[in-house]
Amino acid sequence: MPREPPVRVVRELTSYGYNAEREAVTLLAGASDPAAAVERAVEHAPNDALTLTTDHVRDVLETATPTTTSERDVATDADEDATPTDSTPSAGAAASVQQEAPTTTSSGIETAAETDTESTSPGETKGVGSESQSGESTRTVGDDHSERSIEVHGDITGESTGTGEYQDFVTTFRDRYDRLSKKLRGRVNHRPTDALDSMPGGSDAAVVGMVNDIRSTASGHWLVELEDTNGVFPALVMKDRDIAAHVDELLMDEVIAVEGTLSDDGGIMFADDLYFPDIPRTHRPSTADRHVQAALISDVHVGSQEFAADAWAAFADWLHTPEAEAVEYLLVAGDMVEGVGVYPDQDDELDIVDIYDQYETFAEHLKDVPGDMEIVMIPGNHDAVRLAEPQPAFDEELRSIMSAHDARFTGNPSTVTVEGVDVLMYHGVSIDEIIAEFPDEEVSYDAPHRAMEHLLKKRHVAPQFGGRTRVAPENKDYLVIDDVPDVFHTGHVHKLGVGGYHNVRLVNSGCWQHQTAFQESVNIDPDVATAPILDLDTLDVTVRKFE
Repeated sequence: MPREPPVRVVRELTSYGYNAEREAVTLLAGASDPAAAVERAVEHAPNDALTLTTDHVRDVLETATPTTTSERDVATDADEDATPTDSTPSAGAAASVQQEAPTTTSSGIETAAETDTESTSPGETKGVGSESQSGESTRTVGDDHSERSIEVHGDITGESTGTGEYQDFVTTFRDRYDRLSKKLRGRVNHRPTDALDSMPGGSDAAVVGMVNDIRSTASGHWLVELEDTNGVFPALVMKDRDIAAHVDELLMDEVIAVEGTLSDDGGIMFADDLYFPDIPRTHRPSTADRHVQAALISDVHVGSQEFAADAWAAFADWLHTPEAEAVEYLLVAGDMVEGVGVYPDQDDELDIVDIYDQYETFAEHLKDVPGDMEIVMIPGNHDAVRLAEPQPAFDEELRSIMSAHDARFTGNPSTVTVEGVDVLMYHGVSIDEIIAEFPDEEVSYDAPHRAMEHLLKKRHVAPQFGGRTRVAPENKDYLVIDDVPDVFHTGHVHKLGVGGYHNVRLVNSGCWQHQTAFQESVNIDPDVATAPILDLDTLDVTVRKFE
C-alpha cells in the first residue's frame, strides 16, 4: 500500500534522528524533490537541534529555489500529492462518538452521554494540509510549542527497593493502611482495634481497617474482619440492612471504615454504615487553558499475527490531517508489543518471534505519527519489564529502540500531568480481578469503565493481593491513588469504555489487535483500532475508529 508523502518525510527524518514540526513536514513534502529537500534540511540543521523548525526548513527551501518557491505553492503541492488513491484507507471512514462531560445521576455516579455524529467524508483530502477554494492552506500550525507541558508523578522507576522478603510486604501494607486510613478518619470516630476490646458493650464505635476476612454466617449474615496495626476486630453486617449490598463490593486487603454498635459482651460490632475512601463528590477537575487534545491508546501488540497494521497506518495518516491538528499528545497505556512466552503456545500466534525485533517493528510504526507529537508510554503485562506491579519503565536498551520521537517513558502506574490535567495512567491488569469478583452484571468486559469506578472508589489500582494481579513489595505502596486524577486512562482488557465517576473522566482505550484464539475461547470480542481523543480543555472524548 503506498504511503502518503508527509508520512514518508517523517520516516526519512527519523532515520536521520530528527523530529520536525508539522508545517515543516508540509513544506518538505511539497518540495519538487522531497528526498533532496530532507537531505538539505538535515545537512544544514543546527548542531544541537533535535526538531527541525518550520523557519529552518523554509530557509533551506528558499535558498535552494529563491525565485520559484513560495509557502503557498509548497503547501498546495503537498496537498495534491497527499490525495489518497482508491486503495488507501481514508481517515474519514472513522466513526466519531462524542462523550459529554460527566453528569451526576440520582445515585451520585457520573455517566457519559453518547451521541453518534457524522465523520468527514471518505473523499476528503488526506495529508498535513488541505485546500480552501482560494488555494490557501487551511492548516495552520504554530511554531511555538511553549504552552506544552508534561510532568510525571508516582513513578517507581529507579526507586524499587523490595527484595521479596516478608518484612517488605509488611512495609507495603502498613504504608497502604496509613495513607488510606487518613482519608477515612475524618468521616468516622475511629478507635484502634485494641481500644474496642476495652469499651463497654452497647457503645457506639467505629473502626478503620484492612479487610482481613469475609465470610457468611449460618443465618446468612456477613462477618467482616478488619485489621489495623494493633489487631483484628469483627463486624457483623446483617443481611436485611441496606449496607449488606456493599459487602459484595468488598475485596480482601482494601481499606474501609465501619461504624456501628458493640455487642453486649463487646466482642463484635453490629455494623450500621460502611465507608470507602472514595472520590469526593465535590471534586472539580482541572482543564487546559487552550484547545488541545490527547490521543489515548493502548495494547498495540506489535509482533502478533493479529496486529491491525492497516488500521494503525490509517490512524497515523489521520494524525497528519488538519482534523487532527489539535492532537499534540499521544498517551500509550501499555502492551506496545505482543511479547514472548506470555501464555502457553504463544509462539504459534507470533508474527515476530524475537522480543527485540518486536520493539524494533513497533518503533517503525511509531515513526509514522507526526514528529512533533509529545508521546508518553507506560509498560503493560506483555512488555519486557517485570510483571509485578508497580512496573518500572522500559530499560535503557528498549528506550533507545523506541527513541525516534523522544518519547517519555514512565512506570505503571504513573500520573502524567498534561497542561495542568492529571491523567492517571494504569495498564489495567486488576480490571480482570474486579470483573471476576463482582456479581453486578454492569461490571463486565463490555463496560470496563464500571470496573474502573470501583478502583477509584477504593482509591487503589490493585487492592486485592494474591489473586490475578502480581504485586511487588516496596517501601511504599505505589498503587494507592493519593490524589484525585482528572482523567483515569487504562487498557489491558481490549474493550472500549468511556464514562465518568464523580467528575473524573474514565477511558479504557480498546486495542490494535484482532481477536486471538484465547479471547475467542473466553468469549471476548475486542474493540479494535479505537482511538479515544480527549479534549484537555473540556475533558470531552471523541472516539475515532480506524477499522
